[in-house]
Amino acid sequence: MSIATAPESAPRNRLLAALPAEDLAWLRPKLKLVELELRQTLASPEQRIEHVYFLETGWVSVLAPLDDGDSAEVGLAGVEGMTGWPVALGDDTAEFEVMVQCAGTAWRLTNADFRDALEASAALRDLMMRFVLAQHSQIAWTAACNGRHNIEQRLARWLLMAHDRSEGDTFPITHEFLSVMLGVRRAGVTVAAGMLQRAGMIRYGGGRMTITDRPGLEASCCECYGSARRVQERHFPSGDNRYWR
Repeated sequence: MSIATAPESAPRNRLLAALPAEDLAWLRPKLKLVELELRQTLASPEQRIEHVYFLETGWVSVLAPLDDGDSAEVGLAGVEGMTGWPVALGDDTAEFEVMVQCAGTAWRLTNADFRDALEASAALRDLMMRFVLAQHSQIAWTAACNGRHNIEQRLARWLLMAHDRSEGDTFPITHEFLSVMLGVRRAGVTVAAGMLQRAGMIRYGGGRMTITDRPGLEASCCECYGSARRVQERHFPSGDNRYWR
């Protein structure tokens, strides 16, 4: 893992970029830019959170561990957010696993430095409370979606969320990993992905997914994607709308 200190240029991460200049200047020497590798674990259930990560590129999955050894995805975070947010609420112990699902980069901050920053910056505390609210909404709508909607709708929702956080229209993913993310059998994902591909909304092959018709994908999705997205936009409005496609 390569590491670099924070440059003077503005960070891409929306939380860091939203900080007042003086707050970001105070934080810069403590931030370390690190590369995140595919399937890298950033937090483990019932383990102390040693670092928090403000994502610049790529994205991570928040996974709930199950007693049978499987996991189910309950959330995603990318350039709009960070990992280790329980620390902002006073909890040093991770409840969920956080795994890198699309390789990228992030600004890493130690648990202690993050706590110091929260004490020093009212703006950071406000940003974190709003981010936690947005994450809560995403987790709640994910639960509703998994409980009430069919696999094709759930797959469309997940692909839209991944597309929001990707650098382009193509990103790596396998049917096997999608089955873990959606908590369904691989055969079900294959059928659902085939339907979306035949409809011209996606192109899939060789472990890579390309979104070819986003409006069509949005039309095929249930209300859960839009509901969670509206909460994110309410808490973090973007004048140029750069983040949301």
